Amino acid sequence: MTLHVPFDNSYSRLPDGFFVRQAPTPVSAPSLVAFNDALAEDLGISGAEDADLAALFAGNAVPDGAEPLAQLYAGHQFGSFNPQLGDGRALLLGEVIDRSGTRRDIQLKGSGPTPFSRRGDGRAWLGPVLREYVVSEAMHALGVPTTRALAAVRSGDAVLRETALPGAVLTRVAASHIRVGTFQVFSSRGQWDALRKLYEYTVERHDPAATDPHDLFERVVARQAALVAQWMSLGFIHGVMNTDNCTLSGETIDYGPCAFMDAYAPDTVFSSIDRYGRYGYAAQADIIVWNMAQLATALVGLMPDQDAAIARFTTQVHAMPDLIRAEWLTRFAAKLGIATPQPEDAALIADLLDLMHKGGSDFTNTFRALSDGPEVARDQIADRDGFAAWAARWQARLETQPDPVALMRRTNPVYIPRNHRIEEMITAAVAGDDAPFHRLNAVLARPYDVQADAEDLTRPPQPSERVTATFCGT
Repeated sequence: MTLHVPFDNSYSRLPDGFFVRQAPTPVSAPSLVAFNDALAEDLGISGAEDADLAALFAGNAVPDGAEPLAQLYAGHQFGSFNPQLGDGRALLLGEVIDRSGTRRDIQLKGSGPTPFSRRGDGRAWLGPVLREYVVSEAMHALGVPTTRALAAVRSGDAVLRETALPGAVLTRVAASHIRVGTFQVFSSRGQWDALRKLYEYTVERHDPAATDPHDLFERVVARQAALVAQWMSLGFIHGVMNTDNCTLSGETIDYGPCAFMDAYAPDTVFSSIDRYGRYGYAAQADIIVWNMAQLATALVGLMPDQDAAIARFTTQVHAMPDLIRAEWLTRFAAKLGIATPQPEDAALIADLLDLMHKGGSDFTNTFRALSDGPEVARDQIADRDGFAAWAARWQARLETQPDPVALMRRTNPVYIPRNHRIEEMITAAVAGDDAPFHRLNAVLARPYDVQADAEDLTRPPQPSERVTATFCGT
């Protein structure tokens, strides 16, 4: 095997209680669906033309320098605390230092059972693997902090869910897989030495300038506030914002029942397991504050004066909604061509969203149409008179802004991974046709550019094509 991965592992040097060393379970007939050559080059991975790529990224061959392990963490799942979760179907192969000097994890997902599988088979089926590949790479192209997809491999084995489905393995890349739940597991057990080691490791890896747990927390809060505001500006719904799916790095992780809105509605929920809308579109801003409160609770155990620490963490958590609102205003103002937002711009944004909601306007297409002027955008709004009055205010506001059209075209994508196109892609791939998968990846790699022969990917679903529920695929 000529493939070279320049591993430089650090998490594996933490105490054994942080993880379980575990080799991936081989599959019967691996075949490569996709390999991200550009990402591999950035990671310093060479020899990617090797015929054994499929075997390596299915887990049938462990590359030199890898130290596969399943990480331990806990987490609040839909508000209920589970004291032990961990990687039940994923293995961290190791870490590399990319060309920018950033340490990044390489992880197999769907690579077989681990001690944390909780009676699961440790496998993934093809649909969720391809969804995560497409959506995570699309999010990267949209400028959203996210895990990346390095490879997707068919396993050649069936995976039993409600029925037998084709199995697959995803290789993803992350700034790290340190989660809120990683801190929670040691805090909940009272393992203060382990918690201290985790804190020190996290600071060294992500925030070397952080001076204490409060400082680290403030930096994590800022990243998460910016991230969720950016999700909302794109109509993205994560779908399962459990604390074990919330990273200290501020990256989007675990694309399970995720979805992008078509028609704008703030109470939109897609996840089939989110029966009460806990993680719906508009709820995400509140949930990330709740998640950060759980991180603060875990960090209290590191502080010598816990009463003082609780008071300060409480102040930091209570400040977060204003931080999210400021990020939201900046993002949505830019979508209207406003580079220097003022507090009163929030009403202008809210009034447009209200018109969109009442008329069932497509979120992505409406904002993109604004860059072509009010005469084009009005076709997206059912209430023509209401839009005309709003557009007059909007145009007056833009008179003081430099090059608003260019700003709108940089912030309002033409293409997103629409749910019905994702489902079409999965159906085709299950039947052995990967062309729709490759086409989606190619178009979504340039989401802000109008592309020839891709107009169909901008169209909202017809009634018969609407996706009303998405599934995590476990």
